[in-house]
Amino acid sequence: MIIDGDKYRTRYNTKFEKRKIWKNPNPKKITSSIPGTVVKVYTKVGQEVKKGDPILILEAMKMKNKILFHVDGKVKSIKVKEGEKVPKDFLMLELA
Repeated sequence: MIIDGDKYRTRYNTKFEKRKIWKNPNPKKITSSIPGTVVKVYTKVGQEVKKGDPILILEAMKMKNKILFHVDGKVKSIKVKEGEKVPKDFLMLELA
């Protein structure tokens, strides 16, 4: 890399060029951060929710993870049901 006529050695490679670009997630769409099985759903469509309220329990590798709302809102749709297996980054719930 050359900046203002000075040469710099970098570790810039093709893996870096092909990386997935990070984008800010939509706070109204709740996605799974890990693959797992939905054990219990605590919310219903149309329910008013507050930050910190539980959404559901997602079991992964024999550990039960309680997923919480990170913003206030109203539940628009629930895309999962109890017993369903979900992959990573799966849209589980939408807020209005």
